[in-house]
Amino acid sequence: MTPAIAVREAYRVFGSGNRAAVALQGLTMTVDPGEIVVLLGPSGSGKTTLLRALSGFERLSAGRLRVLGTDLSGLGARATASFRARNLGFLDQHYLRALSPDLSCRETVGLQLGLLGRDRAQSGRIVAELLERVGLRDRADARPRELSGGEQQRIAVCAAVAHRPRLLLVDEPAGELDAENAAIVYRLLREVAQDVGATMLVVSHDPAAASIADRRVHIRDGRVVAEGAPGDELLLVPSRGWVRLPHDLVERVGRPRRLRVRGRRAEIALSSADPPAVDELPDTESCAAEPSPLPTVPKGLVVAELRAVTKAYRSDRDERVVLAGLECAFEEGLLTAVYGRSGTGKTTLLHVLAGLELPTAGEVFVAGRRIDEATRSERAEIRRQHIALVTQEPGLVPYLSALENVELTLQLRKSQRPGSSAREALVEVGLEDRTHERASRLSAGERQRVAIARALACTARLLLVDEPTARLDDENARLVGELFARAAHHRGLAVVCATHDEVLIEMADTTLELDGS
Repeated sequence: MTPAIAVREAYRVFGSGNRAAVALQGLTMTVDPGEIVVLLGPSGSGKTTLLRALSGFERLSAGRLRVLGTDLSGLGARATASFRARNLGFLDQHYLRALSPDLSCRETVGLQLGLLGRDRAQSGRIVAELLERVGLRDRADARPRELSGGEQQRIAVCAAVAHRPRLLLVDEPAGELDAENAAIVYRLLREVAQDVGATMLVVSHDPAAASIADRRVHIRDGRVVAEGAPGDELLLVPSRGWVRLPHDLVERVGRPRRLRVRGRRAEIALSSADPPAVDELPDTESCAAEPSPLPTVPKGLVVAELRAVTKAYRSDRDERVVLAGLECAFEEGLLTAVYGRSGTGKTTLLHVLAGLELPTAGEVFVAGRRIDEATRSERAEIRRQHIALVTQEPGLVPYLSALENVELTLQLRKSQRPGSSAREALVEVGLEDRTHERASRLSAGERQRVAIARALACTARLLLVDEPTARLDDENARLVGELFARAAHHRGLAVVCATHDEVLIEMADTTLELDGS
């Protein structure tokens, strides 16, 4: 049986010399026809690069890659685009790329069907069925700007599967969806794949994605490191004799610096080769004085407040109310998690607080100023002085390094936290080894962390963050949550975080649930 995907010793190197970044390092894997594989791994491990190579958007630096029996390296740009249009469904984690601002949801989902010359009546039925499945049939005539981020993501999923592709390549399909809508999307993907016998490779940080998988494959450092069926033991995968030990296992045995290897028959045994601890020697680390805890800022002062705020979006067809008479206040020293189903107004709430959108009714106060009555230039000045905003799209300058992106923002705002620097902010978010890497060469999760560093480095009283962990693995999600908590508790910021992530909701000092009513 010819594999649907066959990758052999794949390397992808970006840049050269000292600035070279290796995304894939000898990755080898196969996926059988009709198989559903979920690809898991931390931010920056090479998952998205692999998907883009399989879809023909990236060329390997070395190695072999065959998709549906075709060697993509032997195709020119036009032939690759034709192969992709006929055979592949590609869902980019930057789902807005699949949505034209000038097309309705109905037109967006049916676009690929029309380009392939499918029957119009049949295409209409397919589009209606897909919109019904994701709960958006009543939004068929809406434009992307009239939808929430979660609704936009569901439309992008429908557009990727409408033409019933033979191979589905899906990157973080539920990153910004609540659990209920994520389950709908996962179920839709699996049903479409089974209906047409398609193969599917899904990149995700979401453990719930394993519910649709025939096999889980974990990658790290650009290699496959482990795999297994859902519910079964996860098995390590050697690559040219290279084996990466699970982090939690290494932690449990005391993080040995060196290992002794013994092999007999079919067994390989590892044991620590570090010398035993000498009790007579004083433990200089434990004798060192404990660092003084950072002072905690008193809570209670209101930094931002919404009074009877209503926000409605009007179009030629209807009026949609997403916030109705909302009353809430955000205090310094507190991390607030705003949660709720997709489409209930979480992003709108942040935009109203930032003065990027004006309420239909009600009053909005930030740092004692009524921002909804201010002029556009006055609102911009309030943002510069008091507000740091991290949106779902990081908005980095692609040809600047991570460090230059942070430094540019600080120069434009003329606002830098005393005693801090752009470099320290990047170290704080775990990017000390990526400071000089161009933004275009960073993974989506790394770009998100640069945006967070940019916000933390400046002076602000109100920090607004929109789905900051949607593209992060659990380890980095917890790191980001701890950063926000420290920013609130020790710097006195009012931190307002729109999220579906249970990790952030649990870490919050207070929560605000939006239900769309």
